[in-house]
Amino acid sequence: MWAQPGLTEKMKQKNIPHRQTASIKTLTALCCLLLLTVCLPVRAQGERIILGNERTSEYYPLLRGKRVALFGNHTSLRGNRHLLDCLLADSIRVVAVFSPEHGFRGNADAGEKVGSSVDSRTGVPILSLYDGKDKRPSAASMKKFDVLLADIQDVGLRFYTYYITLCRLMDACAEYGKSVIVLDRPNPNGHYVDGPLLDMKYKSGVGWLPIPVVHGMTLGELARMVNGEGWLPAGRTCRLTVVPCLNYTHQTRYDLPVPPSPNLPNMKAIYLYPSLCPFEGTVVSLGRGTDKPFQIYGHPNMKGYSYSFTPRSVPGAKNPPLLGKRCHGADLSGKGDEELRREGLNLTYVIDAYRNLNIGDRFFTSFFELLMGTSYVRQMIKEGCSAEEIRARWMPEVERFKEQRRPYLLYNE
Repeated sequence: MWAQPGLTEKMKQKNIPHRQTASIKTLTALCCLLLLTVCLPVRAQGERIILGNERTSEYYPLLRGKRVALFGNHTSLRGNRHLLDCLLADSIRVVAVFSPEHGFRGNADAGEKVGSSVDSRTGVPILSLYDGKDKRPSAASMKKFDVLLADIQDVGLRFYTYYITLCRLMDACAEYGKSVIVLDRPNPNGHYVDGPLLDMKYKSGVGWLPIPVVHGMTLGELARMVNGEGWLPAGRTCRLTVVPCLNYTHQTRYDLPVPPSPNLPNMKAIYLYPSLCPFEGTVVSLGRGTDKPFQIYGHPNMKGYSYSFTPRSVPGAKNPPLLGKRCHGADLSGKGDEELRREGLNLTYVIDAYRNLNIGDRFFTSFFELLMGTSYVRQMIKEGCSAEEIRARWMPEVERFKEQRRPYLLYNE
């Protein structure tokens, strides 16, 4: 691809004028520069993101000769193969799989009890952590393995429960002296931090740590912070290794290859999730039981809207709110993904529905505080505050959190 050496001498032998020689030299240099630009590696922002689970040289040596338990689900893919299949094919001794909310195959309803079973493909026992018990592995389960390997796709929200399951597993591993390895993945909502911090009096199954609604961290970073801040019960810490992604920053856009759970079917839903999930703590439907969950909202008594929908019983939403009732409201699915990505946490939708229904405190349920993690959001909505005024209330604590988390970050902001 480079200019051949001795080209000028050959031109001299053919009596090519010096001016033409200079022009050709200039043209040659420009061609070389163009080829160099094309052939250089693409800048990091445009390179393919390499997931933690692809970096086998970083974690296979830690697994050899050990009994391994995998924390994962249908998102635990290495390329187009499930990580469980890859591990077994590479002679890693996987003795159990811990599955979170929605089950190992990711098709159960939100909060649905999922029993333990055996993976039909591999024969590996699947130990459900969402079987209606305490959502923490039993003593018998903890004795089965030496190393916990975590590989699961999170979406970066305080009320998305996969991180809570990881925290419970970390705590059990700390108590029983087991090692934890997190194979990191990008956070599709990792480009910003927003929302009120959890007041720990509202700690629940949809909020377990004193972090904002949108914490902007990968699971690996969050696990490091949990250890570093002593957030596990009794201040315990576990032996933790995080295998980072490559070619990723917090501003890198990452489109998920598979839906992380039944009601987040696409990137629009994932970007709208921070804004629409608070509807779970109200009388308004956010589209469970339709083909646009977390992309629409409405209620039978809302007025002035041309859009309507009727929630049905469907896989992943067998008994959705307002089942069989015609709801009137807004369809946000027409917004572009990039617009929604920039929009962030937007309480305008909740405020719009609250004012439209005009039923006062009956608009909310007690679940609203568990989702928002504080009491002042409901109060400010009732007082007529705008979304911008409510955000101004929580931004100082968001800025403090961003400084607090800084030592635990693995990727540029």
